[in-house]
Amino acid sequence: MKIAVFCASSTTVPDSAKQLGFALGAEIAAKGHELVWGGGAISVMGEVARGARSNSGKTIGVIPELLVGVEFVDKEASEIHIVKDMRERKGLIEQLSDGFIALPGGLGTLEELFEIWVGRYLGFHQKPIAILDPHDVYDSLRLALTDLTDKNFLKPGQQEQVRWCKSIDESLTHLGSR
Repeated sequence: MKIAVFCASSTTVPDSAKQLGFALGAEIAAKGHELVWGGGAISVMGEVARGARSNSGKTIGVIPELLVGVEFVDKEASEIHIVKDMRERKGLIEQLSDGFIALPGGLGTLEELFEIWVGRYLGFHQKPIAILDPHDVYDSLRLALTDLTDKNFLKPGQQEQVRWCKSIDESLTHLGSR
């Protein structure tokens, strides 16, 4: 199984976020899966890939040309795909992956999560999506989504397209990992 991880590239995130990324990557590889991610070598992005490689996991990075210097492309990736732009990056990550896990992150992470979530809801794919948030970083986001549902801006069934998870095992189990 190829598992995409959406996560932060900001170097200002707390150490707990980086530790979560490393642990998730390590567990993905320990279970014999491959990691698909944004191809960066810094912050949580870098840690998830290092975690996977710590258990001899295959890492498949997808990074836009413009970000090669900004996110410091991971030269140790098993495969690296340098693409034209963010749209191409997200499309290739979706194509390569069998399931998705979103960790807490910024606008880029949210953009990736929401695009893959909408695609599932609209039936463009049926791949499982998990949001792994053991430190409750996304509590306000979850509350906002519930509020939008209560006010009839989100349609019935949209929130059920993703699973909110507190543990790595729970997120991998949701994706169908054994």
